[in-house]
Amino acid sequence: MGQEFAKRIEASEAFDEIWVIARRLERLRELAKALSTKTRCIALDLTQKECLDEYAALLERESPKVAVLVNGSGYGKFGAFCDIPLDEQLGMIDLNDKALVAMTYLTLPYMKEGGRIYQIDSLSSFQPVPYIGVYGATKAFVLSFSRALGVELKKRGIRVLAVCPGWVKTEFFDRAVSDDTITYYNHFYTAEQVVTRAMKDMKRGRDVSICGFRIRAQVFFTKLLPHRLVMKIWCKQQKK
Repeated sequence: MGQEFAKRIEASEAFDEIWVIARRLERLRELAKALSTKTRCIALDLTQKECLDEYAALLERESPKVAVLVNGSGYGKFGAFCDIPLDEQLGMIDLNDKALVAMTYLTLPYMKEGGRIYQIDSLSSFQPVPYIGVYGATKAFVLSFSRALGVELKKRGIRVLAVCPGWVKTEFFDRAVSDDTITYYNHFYTAEQVVTRAMKDMKRGRDVSICGFRIRAQVFFTKLLPHRLVMKIWCKQQKK
């Protein structure tokens, strides 16, 4: 998803430089080859304090004017809570929430009026999701945090958008799926579709972006129905 954002945002406006950050330097270099703008590849593990300190030091040294921030790091694990190792559970919290908050906090001093922040969230943020419980909870945090932050930053002219897609065809599933706990996927969207919708919603001044009529309808009914019933329907779909 982050790669698609980099490509689409670059195509929409001019930048002096694009910074791309992830653990795997080789993947960053592959992305840089697909961009025409000068690209700085920064290999950091955002769950590690020393890496966040390194990012903070880089910002202080370079003092960039940041126009767009995309927080796209994150992962999930499918399975019963007691069957997923504790380090995986805590890792989801560290990357999906703590790293996102840290990157937002560290970058904001370098953003001016007109700045935009895309927080990659999930449909899971709108309801409790058994068998994806911790992942869903981390995404509920992102939704709440992003909406509240957007209100605080309005007076600075900085917009914040929580991007909440349903199932998307990405590498997410390579790590998330290890067995047949989750077997029902109602509909898949592409990263291109999600990013296109998100960029339109950002221009419209919305605080949440949901790609696809089916997913928007699902969110609508999730808000109306008791969570107990919503979870029951989800579990029935997954034959639990």
